[in-house]
Amino acid sequence: MTRPTASPAAASHRAARVAPFLAMDVMSAAAARERRGEGVVHMEGGQPSAPAPRAVIAAAQAALGAGCLPYTQALGLPALRERIAGHYAQTYGVTVPADRIVVTTGSSAGFVLAFLGLFDAGARVAVPQPGYPAYRSILNALDLVPAPLTLRAEDRFAPTGAALRALHREQALSGVLVMSPANPSGTVIEPERLRDLCATARDLGLRFISDEIYHGLSYGVPTETALRYDDEAIVINSFSKTWSMTGWRIGWMVVPEWLVRPVERLAQNLYISAPYLSQIAALAAFDAVEEIAATRTGYAANRAILLDAFPSLGLGRTHPADGAFYLYADVSGLTNDASAFCRRMLDEAGVAATPGLDFDPVDGGHHVRFSFAGSAEDCRNAVTRLQRWLR
Repeated sequence: MTRPTASPAAASHRAARVAPFLAMDVMSAAAARERRGEGVVHMEGGQPSAPAPRAVIAAAQAALGAGCLPYTQALGLPALRERIAGHYAQTYGVTVPADRIVVTTGSSAGFVLAFLGLFDAGARVAVPQPGYPAYRSILNALDLVPAPLTLRAEDRFAPTGAALRALHREQALSGVLVMSPANPSGTVIEPERLRDLCATARDLGLRFISDEIYHGLSYGVPTETALRYDDEAIVINSFSKTWSMTGWRIGWMVVPEWLVRPVERLAQNLYISAPYLSQIAALAAFDAVEEIAATRTGYAANRAILLDAFPSLGLGRTHPADGAFYLYADVSGLTNDASAFCRRMLDEAGVAATPGLDFDPVDGGHHVRFSFAGSAEDCRNAVTRLQRWLR
């Protein structure tokens, strides 16, 4: 009997369900423009312009000098897990045992581990819309179902307990993921609303996942960890944004005690461990208080430059931008096709930004995300270019 053979050009159904990451596509187009010798102001990516803190680099250099970069335990170096636990006590006044900390290869690995550890195939998980596109893609790749939790202007583009209940009534959910400060909107979920979301999820029997990767980057508003209101919440964080360590690929999870061993088994088999060098470097990150404060002050100044200039450019309708380093601007007064708008903006003005369809497949065609993680000079240059292009 002859076995049927798969076409060598056929990808899996899982791969086919994963949408392209438009921000990365914009980066590629911007890089091609630069190779032609044409200038670009980069506002398309979530890439901090500040370098990693000096103590982080020094720790990594010392580890390299020692010459041995081994595997670690799958859950991470005990010293780093202890240091992260101390961060929760110092920053939030929340006690988290170090044995509930899981060190991960960036927050991306944290989402994979959380989804695999919590949900069986076919489970529906509420995710914010607009929201970080990888949530949907990872869920789709794992045979899970992302259920859009639509964010509304009247709620300051933050999820609410009432909206979560309504979505659960439509078709039963197994979990919910929220993000604060949010990408792309910059919205911070107020503490009382976060408390209500945690209580609602508990009442409905849903697993609660909180993406807190932009904690430490907010502008005049408090950020609270979901662990304050639900000790069973799964929290995912990273050194990428606040500590400017994107390429180091190092993050962490806080999980309930009952989930530690299942996540450990998954991590052992999927990743073995997060990079040793990055873990050693991350140990020093929490000491860089002054550098982190200076970086945050720079972002606040960049935010002010754009918020001041955008209304005169027809970009004045933005989401709250309480935190993170993005403005999610409504461009419906300028175009009905944000993707084409972004292509022309790059080609004609040399400003790279991300079309909203990355974050919202329904209404994102009317929005563009601008990152202000670059320098003040970059932001002023972008404003000048846009003024010439749009007027």
